[in-house]
Amino acid sequence: MTTTLDRTVRRHVAVEFPARLSLTPKTTLAGRLDGAWWPYSRDLEAELPPLVVALEEPWGRITRVTVNPTRWPVVPHTVAVDERLLHVGWFTKQDPDKLILLSYTVGRWDLLVVPPETSPAAAIRLMDAAVVPGSVLTAGALMINEAAVGRGIRDAVRREGTWESEGGACMSPFGVPMGTGALRVPGNGRR
Repeated sequence: MTTTLDRTVRRHVAVEFPARLSLTPKTTLAGRLDGAWWPYSRDLEAELPPLVVALEEPWGRITRVTVNPTRWPVVPHTVAVDERLLHVGWFTKQDPDKLILLSYTVGRWDLLVVPPETSPAAAIRLMDAAVVPGSVLTAGALMINEAAVGRGIRDAVRREGTWESEGGACMSPFGVPMGTGALRVPGNGRR
């Protein structure tokens, strides 16, 4: 399988916008995740530098990142970040929805990776769920939960649309939907 990336477009997008992050507040309750990251694309060379730069102040110098190659079309061995090289590794047994960041001096952090194509509403729900202190939910479990919530929302919208199309909406005697303002209600200024 051959994968081609248009690096000029993706690099421009990643450099232009800051990393979208949500980090777990410092607390004594240790959870499975330390936060969530919502990249703009699946290009690690473009996406990792803004992420690492954003995390270095609160977490220290990050030296290594690991991913599952299932979600990333190309996994480079190194990525340039501020005139140094960040080592990138991959493990097929790692949760595909998680990114692990390592530092020689400070430790390890696990982030939920929200897929770039995720809707803003779903991304906000995922990022909020990933930062609950002491949560025992894994990245994979959060993604499964969001898929169920998303299906529920889509089903509710579909049911509402069906209700409207089957006569649940205000209808004129000719079968044409009418706005609620067309109804004659005492005191609304219509006679």
